[in-house]
Amino acid sequence: MSATAAPPGPLGRVRARVRAVLPDRMALASMGRSPRKDLIAGLTVAVVALPLALGFGVASGAGAEAGLATAVIAGALAAVFGGSNFQVSGPTGAMTVVLVPIVHEFGASGVLTVGLLAGLLLIALALGGAGRFMAYVPAPVVEGFTVGIAGVIGLQQVPAALGVPPGEASSVVVAAVQATADFVGDPDVWALLLAAGVALVMLVGARLRPGVPFSLLAVVAATLVATFAHLDVATIGHLPAGLPLPSLGFLDVGAVPHLATAALAVAALAALESLMSATAADAMSVSERHDSDRELFGQGLANIVAPLFGGVAATGAIARTAVNVRSGAASRLAALVHAAVLALVVFAAAPLVSGIPLAALAGVLIATAIRMVEVASLRALARSGRGEAAILVLTASATLAFDLVTAVIVGLVVASVLALRQVARAATLEQVPLHEGLAPADHHEEEQALLAEHIAAYRIDGPLFFAAAHRFLLQLAETTDVKVVVLRLSRVSAIDATGALVLGDVIAKLRRHHVLVLVSGVQDEHLKTLDALGVLTELRDEGRVFAATPEAIAYARKYLHTTGALNGPAE
Repeated sequence: MSATAAPPGPLGRVRARVRAVLPDRMALASMGRSPRKDLIAGLTVAVVALPLALGFGVASGAGAEAGLATAVIAGALAAVFGGSNFQVSGPTGAMTVVLVPIVHEFGASGVLTVGLLAGLLLIALALGGAGRFMAYVPAPVVEGFTVGIAGVIGLQQVPAALGVPPGEASSVVVAAVQATADFVGDPDVWALLLAAGVALVMLVGARLRPGVPFSLLAVVAATLVATFAHLDVATIGHLPAGLPLPSLGFLDVGAVPHLATAALAVAALAALESLMSATAADAMSVSERHDSDRELFGQGLANIVAPLFGGVAATGAIARTAVNVRSGAASRLAALVHAAVLALVVFAAAPLVSGIPLAALAGVLIATAIRMVEVASLRALARSGRGEAAILVLTASATLAFDLVTAVIVGLVVASVLALRQVARAATLEQVPLHEGLAPADHHEEEQALLAEHIAAYRIDGPLFFAAAHRFLLQLAETTDVKVVVLRLSRVSAIDATGALVLGDVIAKLRRHHVLVLVSGVQDEHLKTLDALGVLTELRDEGRVFAATPEAIAYARKYLHTTGALNGPAE
């Protein structure tokens, strides 16, 4: 007889949890199964990612070099330590929206501090097994969030696309309006033409030839036009050849309390967007399934390390991940190749990149923002009901008006309220025939009619909780035209403290009206709540709580005979 193994102690559980989020040998070994496919896919993704990394770096305020550093460092670390074989990580438009005010107020030190804090939060979420909760974010919230981000990204590019310096307004809407007014006063037609041309090439090209990297081709063409035509347009400017050495010298410990909220927003966004992207990769592949907690761990590590090399906060990038899958990637080696190619650009092609016009990058991001909006998904959600449409519009509006975390919270709150409303509507109270669903009575039809005159049976279906209980149970308390009320609770799906208390109030009011209350069919899982609040204590002491409805009716029949309401002795 073998001895039963003792359960692991706290230290053993921590070790097991850490091992669970680290990459396993199988995932790492898979990187050598199709190197040719991964090499081609990685090169393709790098071509697509280069202008996006530059554009998002500039848009964040940290500079084009920060975007490239993020794509290289975060892209490599998340590829190795993440939970998806196809995920491609780097700077994204959504994260840019969060970073702009941080860079503006705290500079490079704020970006480093926020990245470290957010990375630690993501690792804590991974160790706590929080990845599974992604499944509970409603689709209208995700769609509204995406639409709002697309709007913010597009509005952020208006000054660069019009060739005017960005204003100091905190609202992207106000900044876009001010930039338009400045452009009307002193128009820079060349900047507008470059931005519009790049955006148009990307949008039309994606429809005609989805596999061609039109974003890079359009940026190269715009740069050549601006260079050879000697156009007076703003460019990216000098880029250092290489990555800075890792340093904690810019860490602003004193600003940690002020940056805690921003770090929470960055961590929440990184978790949300990365898991959404990994889920999309699963849907596009045949048999791959990502590990949510490992993905959070990989993103946490990437967000801790990338700022040390001058980068910004990163997430999984849906567009780049989709390109990776569609280009035939077979393992996470493709994402590593993408990072390596961008590293070559940083070390060998920085002078060429420095001449790219800002208006061209603005065109890339405007086209990206337009392509983020899935019109078919929006139409489907709008047709599914007014509630879903309202959630989508509120989330998108809150993203534009406030910040991303506030928008998600607003969307979740509204979605929860509407869901509770739907659940509450599903709960019903129905007066049913006395012998419905029961075996034929063994007494005469005349007596059945007499019983029906004095006994009312009510069946409660669905959840009995705070959002539903008051709606119909208080009406039951006004039932005074019968001598006995049988409450059939076998179909109650859930009950909370509020529902139990309202039920207790109803029973008390009926008893004060000298109505005999009998309860039948209470499920075992609901007894804990009812007993904790003493709802059925008196009835149980009096023997008036029954396992099945026939027993309750038999008791009521005996009671009516005893009181003389029915003629003849009780059987």
